[in-house]
Amino acid sequence: MASFAEDLELMEKSIRQLQIEWEKFFGGVEKKPPVDLRTRVENMLRKYASGEIRNNTERFRYQNLTARYNVFNELWNKRLRALEEGRPMGLHGRIAEAAIAAAPMPHAHMLEKSGVSSSRSGSRSGEIRVGSPERDTEAVQVLFQRFLDARQEVGEKGSVKFDVFQKLIAQQAARILARKGATAVDFRLETKDGKVSLKAKPVR
Repeated sequence: MASFAEDLELMEKSIRQLQIEWEKFFGGVEKKPPVDLRTRVENMLRKYASGEIRNNTERFRYQNLTARYNVFNELWNKRLRALEEGRPMGLHGRIAEAAIAAAPMPHAHMLEKSGVSSSRSGSRSGEIRVGSPERDTEAVQVLFQRFLDARQEVGEKGSVKFDVFQKLIAQQAARILARKGATAVDFRLETKDGKVSLKAKPVR
């Protein structure tokens, strides 16, 4: 029987995989939404919803995972309804940001681990902080969602795959992190002449 710590690891990995599978569906790569995987994730989260978690670290991690899933699940449901109703997919950036902001704010050490900037480090200007593209999957996923929404707002055509986007972020981050004193990279979106682009700056 798996321990709670092992289940937490599985929950986190499953939520990340679910994010990827939803983006594949919305990007047209997959024909069906990942309903089965979503059900498995929800069952894992419900398993401990009414139980007492005595370990403070594990309890906080579970609460953070639950909040993260609820926020993204709301976004996926809204995008799915828009698709079913024949409306343009994607949410306006301000709506997506409001939904993400509604989740409980993690403590500082968890923010550093996830790569999502707090308001002190620039999130008010729409920046997403990435220390390691491979480790900070959640931050790259949020940035990718905002990128898709911004493209939808200006009417840019053509689909963008998450793996291609992630590779681009990894390449840019690697170049910037190689600079002396850079510990992370702040990414933000910029729209000019009907085109959405990514801007990056080093964090020292």
